[in-house]
Amino acid sequence: MGEPLRIGMVGAGKISGAYLDTLERLANVTLTAVTDLDPSRAEAAAARVPGAEVVGSVADLVVRSDVDAVLNLTIPAVHAEVARVALAVGKHVYGEKPLSTTREEADALLAAAGADGLRIGCAPDTVLGTGVQTARKAVDDGLIGTPVAATAFMTTAGHERWHPDPEFYYRPGGGPLLDMGPYYLSALVHLLGPVVQVTGAASRPRAEREIGGGPRAGERFAVEVDTHVTGVLRHANGALTTLMMSFDIHAARLPRIEVHGTGGSLSVPDPNGFDGPVELHRPGAEWETLPVSAGYTGAGRGTGLADLAEAVAGGRPHRASAELARHVLDIMLTLLDSAREGRALPVESSCARPEPVSRPA
Repeated sequence: MGEPLRIGMVGAGKISGAYLDTLERLANVTLTAVTDLDPSRAEAAAARVPGAEVVGSVADLVVRSDVDAVLNLTIPAVHAEVARVALAVGKHVYGEKPLSTTREEADALLAAAGADGLRIGCAPDTVLGTGVQTARKAVDDGLIGTPVAATAFMTTAGHERWHPDPEFYYRPGGGPLLDMGPYYLSALVHLLGPVVQVTGAASRPRAEREIGGGPRAGERFAVEVDTHVTGVLRHANGALTTLMMSFDIHAARLPRIEVHGTGGSLSVPDPNGFDGPVELHRPGAEWETLPVSAGYTGAGRGTGLADLAEAVAGGRPHRASAELARHVLDIMLTLLDSAREGRALPVESSCARPEPVSRPA
């Protein structure tokens, strides 16, 4: 193995802890620098990694000679801005989802990276764990016959119940679709391939939300995006997915993802996690739990960054790619466009299914 990819982290908020848990045990990446608008958060993050330094600004971090790639954990509204700054000085980028909030920003990032031979990776990397990858292998091995349909449901009463500063979830770039949709849609592309058409509907039942806990409990804030989105996706292979993403449902017993084929059905674990049981049902049999057969074992937030580092070293495509993230963003924005226009719309972009994460025979 060569030298580890040296990482500068921008943003040390709540999600950074999960990344640090993973980065601490990865051999091919190492954290060298951290910056955050709140210096105390940057200091706390850097203290977890021997040798990591606190940096005063994004501009200072991206030009450091000990930073090969920027880990972008900022809020969605500035994902593209931070990535653009990093690419401009020749650094690879791996960021939280979504890749950006507009197609135009995403296209500009892809063009900038391609022109300079740089890599852009984007969460979610949960799809690289044993849950989705074992389900994908089952589909690819024909265990359910020809896929014909899927369902994907994400239901919650809203993130303001637990997040101390939840406003960004309800501003442009947020909402249940742009927040949680990438987990489900990335999994669906892995399982069934790209999407060619969508039909959507959306609503915004409440104009305001109330913070449920923490030092700001009881504060109210405006809702600027749709908080319940549903639709039908037509995949290039002909399969149809029924999707529902909601911040307006207090309780439900809906499955996370199911895939149905001419010869059986699959129950897929929560794509917001890396593992979990994959269950198969075939005619005349009971549901059975499939053995783990693919995916990174023991994966966590940041596994996609490790995959990117391995891909850079080996000269292969990385799996949590900007191309996949761009297609997922396009699916989501087209679904919202369809909801506003009241008609089915084509999804103009596409992408290849990422290479599966195989396990040694």
